[in-house]
Amino acid sequence: MRSLLAVTLLAGMLLSAPQNATAAPASPATNVLRPNVAAPFAGTILGNPASAAEITSRCDAYLAEISRLQGELERQSGAATVARTLQPYDDINNLLISAASEFALYREVSADAARREAGGACEVKVAGANTRLSLSRKVYERLKAIDAGRADAATRLYLARTVGSFERAGVGLPPAQRAEAQALQDEIAAAGTGFEKAIADGRKTVTADPVELAGLPADFIAAHPPGPDGKITISTDYPDLVPVLTYAQSEDLRRRLYEANLTRAYPENDARLARLLDLRKQLAALLGRDDYATLVLEDKMLDKPAKVESLIDEMAEAARPAAERDYARKLAVYRLDHADAAAFNAWDNGYLGQQVQKRDFAYDRQEARQYFAYDNVRDGILGLTQDLFGVTITPWKTTTWHPEVEAYEVFEGTGPARGRLIGRFYFDSHPRPGKYNHANMINLRQGVAGRVIPVGALVMNLPAGSHATGLMEHGDVKTFLHEFGHMLHHIFGGQSARWAGLSGISTEWDFVEAPSQMLEEWVYDYDTLARFAVNAKGETIPRALVEKMNTARYFDLGLADMRQLALSNISLRLHQAPAPADLGARTRELDAQYNLVPLPAFAQQQDSFGHLYGYSAIYYTYRWSKVIADDMFTQFRKSGLRDGATALRYRTLVLQPGGSKPAAALAADFLGRPISLDAYKAEMAKDR
Repeated sequence: MRSLLAVTLLAGMLLSAPQNATAAPASPATNVLRPNVAAPFAGTILGNPASAAEITSRCDAYLAEISRLQGELERQSGAATVARTLQPYDDINNLLISAASEFALYREVSADAARREAGGACEVKVAGANTRLSLSRKVYERLKAIDAGRADAATRLYLARTVGSFERAGVGLPPAQRAEAQALQDEIAAAGTGFEKAIADGRKTVTADPVELAGLPADFIAAHPPGPDGKITISTDYPDLVPVLTYAQSEDLRRRLYEANLTRAYPENDARLARLLDLRKQLAALLGRDDYATLVLEDKMLDKPAKVESLIDEMAEAARPAAERDYARKLAVYRLDHADAAAFNAWDNGYLGQQVQKRDFAYDRQEARQYFAYDNVRDGILGLTQDLFGVTITPWKTTTWHPEVEAYEVFEGTGPARGRLIGRFYFDSHPRPGKYNHANMINLRQGVAGRVIPVGALVMNLPAGSHATGLMEHGDVKTFLHEFGHMLHHIFGGQSARWAGLSGISTEWDFVEAPSQMLEEWVYDYDTLARFAVNAKGETIPRALVEKMNTARYFDLGLADMRQLALSNISLRLHQAPAPADLGARTRELDAQYNLVPLPAFAQQQDSFGHLYGYSAIYYTYRWSKVIADDMFTQFRKSGLRDGATALRYRTLVLQPGGSKPAAALAADFLGRPISLDAYKAEMAKDR
């Protein structure tokens, strides 16, 4: 699974385009809301909230200000105009999504359970406030009355999207049914926040004998000494999980850890998920839709379930032959020790993958990982950004919530030509107990031209330390760059936006992963890697090793994509019917329709599949975005990955507009034609 993008989706309940938060001014952190300024109202985040009470107090201040501003808009009389009506609405929207983002951060990263719970509780309240706004007939009627005929195209688009989101929320229902819609949305928020909290708290560990660590890298073994009982403790955190499933020669250890990982938050999350699915079905019925998938897709690029189903099947047609070839290679290696085997197990999949890469492609992942220490990778990604997009990134001295958190500022221009501040961001890169255990970008403050500077945070779970204590997999490097791609979209797309609701990544939700997925291509480029990939001796990664990496990279893509299509199928189908009596069995059934290495009988992945809340029915976003990413990358492939003119054109035509144009138009502007699946199909057809 790739990243869970934290666009702070108001708990996945908003039916409009991805929502983003207001942007922080270039000033020291403050805890005081400023209700009398037009934007951004919220000041900066609590860099390190002292207590749960402080978080709750800040939440109450947000909600009071939102209520005050909504009341003013509802009492407005006279002509409804862009300046008098749409601008106040955008300020409220900006504040709502600012709060959702900020309190999601507190839930994900705070030092103790009380503060994390306070953040989650506020998320639910903010979601309720958003629903109240979306069901306000008075606000809707004011917006509907605006004559935007002479407004610019972006403003007309924003107004149309906004009016549509009110209508999809149920603003046209009679009062009693609007109250029912509000109650359902509030219950969805509570169920979903509890679902996510249980996943964060669901970290598991297994114990192993030292001999079972055979095959694992030396730095991993050094970082996991035996305890007093002679046993080694290994967790389901990514820096433990991925190396064990990739390198451990002990099949039994791989199985134990795999099972622990796929039973996180089980069985307690089954009831929450069933409740969430049923509440969403009730909401869809109330709003006159066949199911929740139909409802949530209406404002996406692929706006009907049938279009998503068609995409999944077309991609599967391209990926399945490649996946079958990948599977056959792995099975051949598995049979070296299991002569009569007709299949291998899911917990063997990662291990066999790296064995095939060594045997058939002469590529050793452990040889490569010695060049990927976190500090070097971080600096390399920042350097790539500066080179490619002509910006300067420097440390930002500000309060942070943990000593390991890093903060940076982004300035337009380089060297003596360095100009204005255009963004700020945090890196919270390493795992801690209770912390959100996946990877995402939280857009904390939304950029508004001339008013607000965008601010974001990457919350990740990457190995920490030096060459001796915590090396990254090449896949970790790709994840890091992927997440940072969201940050760049957020920052560059926050420079010229008049409306917070169109700024940064406020595009159609099923486009938002495309820029990040395209940026992953740079981690296979020798000239890029050579600038930061060095081993403990200071030696640069050899060109021959990168060439082997590129030869091996297309192996296993077919299997991996069929797995992603299986997750897309699970996400869509669970939102097209009532919650099944046995969620685990149904999830495994839906997985097996596409996944060539299906989930084993003990798997209960539905209970730790956080996307089922945040993304609901639209996990397919990752696959559609992959199609777009592959297509857009053809422009860089033609002109060169470091071609400044292409990079500038990409920044100007795709990133900078944010959501001010339909996503299909953004892609077509850059490509010079409509989006095509040809590049994706060509990648799947590559010799492996």
